[in-house]
Amino acid sequence: MSTQSSSAAAPGRQGQPELKRVLGPGLLLLFIVGDILGAGVYAVTGRLAGQVGGIAWLPFLVAFAIATLTAFSYLELVTKYPQAAGAALYAHKAFGIHFVTFLVAFTVVCSGITSASTSSGLLASNLLIGLGNDAPGNGLVLAVALGFMLLLAVVNLRGVGESVKFNVVLTLVEMTALAIVIGIGIWVIGKGDGNLDRITVFESPDDKGLFMAVTVATAIAFFSMVGFEDSVNMVEETKDPERIFPRMMLTGLGIAVIIYMLVAISVVAVIPTDKIGTPTNAEAGILIDVVKLGAPDLPIDDVFPFMTVFAVANTALINMLMASRLIYGMAQQHVLPPVLGKVLPGRRSPYVAIGFTTLLAFGLIIYVRLGSESTIVGSLSGTTALLLLAVFTIVNVSCLVLRRDPARGFRAPTLVPVLGALLCAYLLGPWARLEADMIQYKIAAGLLGLGIVLWLLTRLFYKPEGGHFADIEHMDIDPADDPR
Repeated sequence: MSTQSSSAAAPGRQGQPELKRVLGPGLLLLFIVGDILGAGVYAVTGRLAGQVGGIAWLPFLVAFAIATLTAFSYLELVTKYPQAAGAALYAHKAFGIHFVTFLVAFTVVCSGITSASTSSGLLASNLLIGLGNDAPGNGLVLAVALGFMLLLAVVNLRGVGESVKFNVVLTLVEMTALAIVIGIGIWVIGKGDGNLDRITVFESPDDKGLFMAVTVATAIAFFSMVGFEDSVNMVEETKDPERIFPRMMLTGLGIAVIIYMLVAISVVAVIPTDKIGTPTNAEAGILIDVVKLGAPDLPIDDVFPFMTVFAVANTALINMLMASRLIYGMAQQHVLPPVLGKVLPGRRSPYVAIGFTTLLAFGLIIYVRLGSESTIVGSLSGTTALLLLAVFTIVNVSCLVLRRDPARGFRAPTLVPVLGALLCAYLLGPWARLEADMIQYKIAAGLLGLGIVLWLLTRLFYKPEGGHFADIEHMDIDPADDPR
């Protein structure tokens, strides 16, 4: 594959210009780290501590190990097939079944929407706390969450260029916020008020054994490790991807897990054991409690909720950008109704796809907020992990199947995708979920059911000359990249 930094001059498939290669190692690493860090650590750290006590760092480590196995499979596949369609492309090349390809692509779309919807709940609660409302009502949180999703739609309508630049700023903000939490933890431990002995204490409120409690906690923690897979959709915008991608993806995962483990240790050291599973505001996350308890006299207490808002917004922005691009790409490939592929004149952004994904997010937020006893954060973060674990299982299997295609580039040891597929499939089971989290299966089934209905309608009423997924290698090209 050509590694020229500019590609606009050379036409791509179907007469479209190729994407401009603007991402070097630094920007790619920031993109990966920013997408992984995002809402995950804010959303799940308290729940992990509530399930396993002081060893809350352990599920992060296990989730990191499983994610890394899958990352090796992604790296082998992205260097073998350096196109932007990601998991859907790999499934298509491995199995050649259009329906399987569609399911993988739409599952990735749904995971982005559920992830962004998770972020909306976190953002709403943290914003209201920052504004002085420590116990916001249900209706107020719902209104702010929906308003945030609408704002994201407006940002995405302006196109991918502005979105990627905005991502860099938000990534730096979220890393600063987590550095504050870690710094407070170190400070509290240093002055003798923190208790490091807690980090080896295992406690399970449901009297689960260590293995099953860590299994459940790992399934929860997995939400915090996802994001690295989004970077493969940026491969056609990356300079020299065969050389850069392996190093940056693994570095990004390593940076993320170190930060997560330090955050978990800070939480356990600062917050008393009897309060660790019950944060002041469960939906806002436990990190605010670390700041309030660990540094009550510092002015950062008033600023931190707003920093959290920016950090969480980063995850939502990336995921809604990705989801709308994939919906647009599937409409262009005649897999979903062609109307979803319409482009806004002037900005050349896929406005119908953006509207569709935003409405889906609205529906999810309202359903979880008003139609169940679970929080937006708990239900939708788990659904995101559930959907992506299914995708990762297929990616690992695809990696093994596609060993039939000889190619130079990165190659994972055979045992890696085998273990990745088995472990991801294991975490899909109901044994890896709390009873209250079974709603995640219902949400996932509902979203995929909607996609299947749209797919069937498209096949019944629209039969393109070249066939469905005729050019899947360029399935998720954003029209904002078209210089015309």
